[in-house]
Amino acid sequence: MNFFNRIISKFISCYYIFIAKARPSFAQVGEDAILYYLFHNAGMRNISYLDIGTNHPVYGNNTYAFYLFGGKGVCVEPDPALFKIVKKIRSNDTCLNVGIGLNEQSEADFYVFSNSGWNTFSPEEASLRKNSGMPYDKVLRIPLKNINDIISNHFNNPPDIISIDVEGLDFEILKSLDFNKNAPKVLVIETLRFGETTKAMKHEELIEFVCKNGYFIYADTHVNTIFCKNNFFDK
Repeated sequence: MNFFNRIISKFISCYYIFIAKARPSFAQVGEDAILYYLFHNAGMRNISYLDIGTNHPVYGNNTYAFYLFGGKGVCVEPDPALFKIVKKIRSNDTCLNVGIGLNEQSEADFYVFSNSGWNTFSPEEASLRKNSGMPYDKVLRIPLKNINDIISNHFNNPPDIISIDVEGLDFEILKSLDFNKNAPKVLVIETLRFGETTKAMKHEELIEFVCKNGYFIYADTHVNTIFCKNNFFDK
């Protein structure tokens, strides 16, 4: 009975989405719904985005809803298997099978887990997972691109959204971003992290860093924090 009730409720939901009385959400904790509300109230349409650590291009994804509504951007996914899915489903986006480089290094080891949400370039993060009883399946050598080069090569202006979820290196990528030249209107960053005790905690240093670079916290879903530029609402 519960199964059939879920099916019926999905059909009902689709009807309201079809008549534009409701909107789908694909993000992990509704981040895309919050972002839609933010940009809609600002009168912005056809949102551009840089999705770093795309993982699956639809479910659990912060930018797919904007893709459906006519937005375009760049999806960065280092896992070759996931990249094929991203490229197929997000055919109107530019899809890059690379990681984000933090220095002049041209490639790096990429640790691939059975749960793709744990995939990482961070040896420390991979070791932490392994010591917790979740070893990685394989290590791949993946090319790297600098975040500022990607923006310069694929955007006429900084993207409206930069979404970062890279398991352990989010802060390092942020520190490599040229905020004077390439600051987006909105940053969506996973700010919940796990220490050696596996206890979840917020990455306060990262949050403070972003705020010092001209942003304020617009929303927090516990897992991700959504930052807006201080002048976002200026007319």
